[in-house]
Order: sequence, then C-alpha cells, then structure tokens
Amino acid sequence: MTDAAIIGIGQTAVKEHWNTSIRHLAWYAIEAALDDAHTTEVDAIYVGNMLAGHLSNQNHLGALVADFAGLRGIEAITVEADNASGGAALRQAMLAVKSGLVQTALAVGVEKVTDETGNPVDAALATGLDADYEAVHGLTVPGAGALLMRRYMHQYSVSVADFAGFSVNAHANGANNPLAMFRNRLKAERFASGPVVADPVTLFDAAPLGDGAAAVIVTSARRAMDMVPQPALIVGSAIATDTLALHDRKEVVWLTAAEQSAKRAMTQAGVKPEDVDLFELHDSFTVMAALSLEAAGFAQRGQGWQLAKNGEIGRDGRIPISTFGGLKARGNPVGATGAYQIVEVVRQLRGQAGDCQIKGAKIGMAQCLGSSGATAVTHILRMIE
Repeated sequence: MTDAAIIGIGQTAVKEHWNTSIRHLAWYAIEAALDDAHTTEVDAIYVGNMLAGHLSNQNHLGALVADFAGLRGIEAITVEADNASGGAALRQAMLAVKSGLVQTALAVGVEKVTDETGNPVDAALATGLDADYEAVHGLTVPGAGALLMRRYMHQYSVSVADFAGFSVNAHANGANNPLAMFRNRLKAERFASGPVVADPVTLFDAAPLGDGAAAVIVTSARRAMDMVPQPALIVGSAIATDTLALHDRKEVVWLTAAEQSAKRAMTQAGVKPEDVDLFELHDSFTVMAALSLEAAGFAQRGQGWQLAKNGEIGRDGRIPISTFGGLKARGNPVGATGAYQIVEVVRQLRGQAGDCQIKGAKIGMAQCLGSSGATAVTHILRMIE
C-alpha cells in the first residue's frame, strides 16, 4: 500500500475571530497549506468540524469549503468525531491517498465557537455526550471533566495542586507561540486558587474555547520527495472508540480508546514510547493530560501527574507535551484541534518551531480525543530521510 506523507501545513491563530466567517477561517488555513506545499492541485478535501451546525447554522461544510477555496467540483465531505474531528479528517485524507484512488488530499479542521456564549455553547458541546443518559440530566463537558478529575483524585490520593505542572508547562510554551490564545505564564501556586468551573476543575485547569482553522496536505511519499524539501511521513495512524457515557466504562479513569489507538499507531510505526520525542496530547482538562500519558504508555496508572510535577513534560524533559501551548494556552479550537496538533508536530520535525523547538526532534506523536475519550485518534510522524 502507498505510503502517505505531509507536504503542506497552514493554520490561523486561535482566538475570538468575531469578524471572520467559518468559510474564511478554513480558507486562510488552506491557502497557507497550499503555499507551503507549492501546489494548487488537490483531489479531495476532508473537513473536520463539530459545532458549525449548532453555532454557525451551517452544515454541508465540504461543499462550502471546496467552493470558497476555489476547488469547486472536487470530492469534499465533513468528518465529525467531536473534539477529535480534525484528527479523524486527517486519517481519512491519509487513507484516501494510501488507497491510490486520491493523489493529493487536504484535511482541514475548522471551528467557529465564540460568536455565542453561555448556555448555547454548553448545549452544543454537550451533543458530544450521551444524549439519553448524560446530557438529558444536565451533564456538561466541564462537568464530565470534573467527574473524571474527582474520581482520579480519590482513587490515587492526588490533590488539585498536584495537576499544576500541566498548566504551568502549557503556559510556558504558549508564551513562545505568537499564534496562541493566551501567552501569559502561570505560577504553580496560583493554579489551585483559580475560580471554580466545575468542582474540582478551575479556570486554570480548563482549556479556553477559541475559533481557528488548521490545514494539512497529504500525498504519496514518492511524490512528496519531488515536491517539497521536508516531507513528513505518516508512519502510524489509528482510531479507536470507547463507550460514549462515562458510567458505561469498566474503569472510569482509564482511557481505553487512547490506549488502543496509541498501541496500534506505535506498532505500525515500529516505535515504543521511549522513542517518541514529543507528544501533542489532548489537555482539554489537566486530568485528561494525565490520563493520556498513562494510556499511551508514558506513565504507569495513576502516575501521569508525576511527570508534570517532576518537570518531565517540559521542552527539555523526558516526554515534552503541549509544545506550542496545547489546548490550555494555544486555545481549544474544538473540532479543529487534531489538525492543529499535526501542524505543530510537523513544525517540530522540520526544525521550524522557533522558541518552542524541541531539540533533535525526529519522531512526533499527536493524539486528539472526542468527548471524554470516547474517540481517540493517534498519528505518529517522522521526516523522510
């Protein structure tokens, strides 16, 4: 089967784009990716999005984006997998190229969320929960995060303050990212004293929602070598799922889908956790970062928080995470998150990460999660040598 490689990347800043429509956001990222790939030839577009139908009154994004990007007539569809939509869109683009039926595919994650505030946003986000058994009873996404965090703290005798290292690291990295939503640094002693969002989750613990778009262009590895000087090979890619409702899981504080997708991607890539130079994980809440590190094999059960407390997740640590600020400081563009993570990994592998650069990065891993881990999409990249 054909190997797939990334030849172009593009992104917008994550922020409140009040004066920019969802089609414009997608186009800005696509234009940047096409310029980066030195091409205008695209055969298929896969649009990762979760909330456009709820908050922008706009479905059918595939046709909309293809038309506005000047690519009318090509194959274009929307891919929805909650917050994992962007990563799932890239996987569809990769599979299309690997099948040989599509020569060049474009995956773009786009989200426009800040035009609404309060209840409409909470209700839209809650559509990613189990409608019959969670959302109908008033559970929200922060509420689900709080339930996970409270159970984790109880099960492993951890305090809120023990999670501070995740947010401190994210903000330290975000301070060096000009496209980050928040570039302020956070002191560890301030973490636990933040305003409560959903007890025990605080404002300093939860990722801020933002608008944005990120695009990735994929073609065969053979063609990539002739098109750009630094193509990134997709050496591992996997999607796995778990129960949608938290109460249906055999073990609430274990991300089974994240474990399965990480193992499958690592097996494909022929790597182990110790071979990975950076890990862009889904830190929508700090407990999700701890759980992801454990599920992916970087820490033992109940010990993911220790990596943050001991400084092992920083740029010079054992497994750098959130290298451009992650969802916590770069901002959480919801369905576009997975595409942003891939753009960030590619920049690291190219040596184009500026002040966020991980020295000697050769293998990068990205994992985005839908809902509270009901969907997990993992990709592993390395440069073509």
